[in-house]
Amino acid sequence: MPIVRVALDVPLNILFDYLAPDTEITAQDIGRRVRVPFGRNTKTGLIMEVTTHSSVDPLKLKHITHIFRDIPSLSPALLDLFHFCSEYYHHPLGEVVMNGLPTRLRSNKPFTQNFPSAFHYCLTAAGRAADTSAIPARSIVKRRLLAKLRESGAMTGSEAKQFSQRAPKALKELVALRWVEEIPIIPFETSASGVKTAPVPILTPAQQNAIDVITPEINAFNTWLLHGVTGSGKTEVYLRLISLLLRQARQTLVLVPEINLTPQLEAVFRARFPAVKLVSLHSGLSPSERAAGWLQAQQGDAEIILGTRLAVFTPLPKLGLLIVDEEQDASFKQQDGLRYSARDIAIFRAKYAGVPVILGSATPSLESYYNAMSGRYLRLGLPSRAVKNAVLPMVRCIDTRAVKTKESFSEPVIAALEKCLSLNQQSLVFINRRGYAPVLLCKSCGWTAVCHRCASRLVVHLREKKLRCHHCGHQERFPGFCQECGDQDIAPFGHGTQRVEAALIQRFPDARIMRIDRDSTSRKDAWGRMLKDIQEHRVDILVGTQILAKGHDFPNLSLVVTLNSDASLFSTDFRASERLFAQLMQVAGRAGRADIPGEVLIQTEFPDHPLYHALRQHNYDLLAQTLLEERKTAGFPPFVYQVLLRAEAPRIDAALDFLASAASIAKAPKQVEVFDPVPAQMSRLKGMERGYLLVQCRSRKKLQEFLAGWRIKLDALPSYKVRWTLDIDPLEF
Repeated sequence: MPIVRVALDVPLNILFDYLAPDTEITAQDIGRRVRVPFGRNTKTGLIMEVTTHSSVDPLKLKHITHIFRDIPSLSPALLDLFHFCSEYYHHPLGEVVMNGLPTRLRSNKPFTQNFPSAFHYCLTAAGRAADTSAIPARSIVKRRLLAKLRESGAMTGSEAKQFSQRAPKALKELVALRWVEEIPIIPFETSASGVKTAPVPILTPAQQNAIDVITPEINAFNTWLLHGVTGSGKTEVYLRLISLLLRQARQTLVLVPEINLTPQLEAVFRARFPAVKLVSLHSGLSPSERAAGWLQAQQGDAEIILGTRLAVFTPLPKLGLLIVDEEQDASFKQQDGLRYSARDIAIFRAKYAGVPVILGSATPSLESYYNAMSGRYLRLGLPSRAVKNAVLPMVRCIDTRAVKTKESFSEPVIAALEKCLSLNQQSLVFINRRGYAPVLLCKSCGWTAVCHRCASRLVVHLREKKLRCHHCGHQERFPGFCQECGDQDIAPFGHGTQRVEAALIQRFPDARIMRIDRDSTSRKDAWGRMLKDIQEHRVDILVGTQILAKGHDFPNLSLVVTLNSDASLFSTDFRASERLFAQLMQVAGRAGRADIPGEVLIQTEFPDHPLYHALRQHNYDLLAQTLLEERKTAGFPPFVYQVLLRAEAPRIDAALDFLASAASIAKAPKQVEVFDPVPAQMSRLKGMERGYLLVQCRSRKKLQEFLAGWRIKLDALPSYKVRWTLDIDPLEF
């Protein structure tokens, strides 16, 4: 009797052996979903192997409950991707596999669409060879359907219903016998008839050069770093290359860091390719919508797949190109569970498939920049803006030591905003802190409102009269007096988007002001409506966080004002300067993207800082080379490879004791450096105390060899009330 080895969504890095329900199961069933008994419950898993032997006593093996044949099995290429992900990130294979499937396909129920007639029914080899005498004589409908299928090979559900109203039930019975295969037909969102293709712009010499260089290599693996200033037309380069792939009937996967970037990019793609089948995959979709899009991609029907981080695991039988837009963005790294980097997985997947991958950015990550400088990646530059007469904005720093501010705004900034309003142009005020104020302070005793579950202060949301923790979601009512001394003289301290919005409304009562942050865009379709209002000039002043910083094109926006950017200049995080520069370059790039000259005003107490000096010159290379020298001296990535062992427990002593035990059993070779355990910078999060243990090595291969053995020892280490995880190539400390 065949034995199947099944990957289950459990934190154990093993496959589970089960007896197959019949002898018809073959290697063709590898990659199919299966329902199996597990303890007192049942679970859905994925068949990874079919064998005839097991290390478990056959008498102890349980039988499979059900094999799902509702969708095609996953391809060997996708299963190999899951294996790589499990091995590189040292994460249980079952959790990796189930993480890569849409939610609807992880349930214990068969996958069904909301349109039962929309199926193809195809005769299988078993159906052609089947003896029809086994069908009872009274099953006339079943016999007629089988005869029709043997004649034509396939039919739709609608065609079957013309035989009889009992045809759907009869077809289901034939599917159960494995004589017929049921394949869903997914309806596509198609453009209205008569929609014209968007005009194709004239390429700049740099854009043309990039396309000319990539095109001859379009059928071979290379990692291309498309380094272009903001507004240089990276998207147009993507579109031209996608057009080339469409002519070859091949699929393109485009990854973006955030959901908020998908509507605008999807609109651009649909305008250029109105007849092309495009699907979006992101967490803003319903489970059914996401599963339907995933299935279109798996069947090769969707030609362009646009998605966020998780879309990197989408099955793509005709994959021809991968694009990672804004590749430097930290959102591509998952920060819980399976801590994978979608950018790095995309590069591996492209290499495995033998297709190119393009990393696009105005401010590449230092790791990608270093790989390009060392020749591992191929770098292509777009040094100027694509729109005729559009130039990079002038960047000016306002020294707040010499110029006083009122409600966060200096006089030069107020004057610039007034000028924009008078010219009927849009402006953007950028402050990367939502809420009204980050601190509620008692002026008498110095008490501040803190979260009892996290080592952080509660943020004031004045309009809702709430205090909220932006880390765990805890909220409480706004107090009427100090919780320490009872004084009623408590006040918000500092500024967030809500307070900046209130100050602007008071200063410019006739202006149309829109606040854009996670709070204001939380409702479904809210961001799409906001984008439409901005594009149609129904907004004068935008107040927003990093949501507005990247990827958006606002032709009428001429002024960007940046508040409170100094906080990251002297951070303990060695990546803080890189992130701040990328953020400021991106937000500055929203200004002057058309024929309106742009200006960027940065309020700072350190106008002579090297970061601001490079920003004024729009010189990424200048700062990148400086930061690389600093990291080389300090021994930081990209010159070393790092792993962070994270542990959390109700008490910090338990977490640190576990980490100390982990360090003691490491037995690291000479090339691998294991640091002492330390409490996390935010030592308490969501009620759990946290600690870290850092491991690093100059050789990725040596580090992976060490981790393979260490992981086995960690699994055997007693961890009562301690949760731990390995974070490979960590971004957050």
